[in-house]
Amino acid sequence: MLNCGMTFIEFKKLLLDAEISLPKFSKLIKVSEKNLQSYKKKGEVPNAIAVSIRCCAELHKLGVDYRSIIEALGLQAKTKKGVGFAKKEKTKETDAQL
Repeated sequence: MLNCGMTFIEFKKLLLDAEISLPKFSKLIKVSEKNLQSYKKKGEVPNAIAVSIRCCAELHKLGVDYRSIIEALGLQAKTKKGVGFAKKEKTKETDAQL
């Protein structure tokens, strides 16, 4: 079988190598913990996540504070529009229909 990417098990091992928990890593890279946990069922993590954790683990081995480097990026969590129970803003057009 061809190796198609990083397995979730490899990902978890690299978290240990980087000395960071999955919840703390999710907060650091602004990706929901639930999203990261979903890769367990898929068996494989996306390339961007694989690259990120590999770099974190390697930098940690070298004694580099990767956390401050990532925090300095000012990453923002992505949210889907229209999700949740937030009230929709009324527009003039909507008000006119009422």
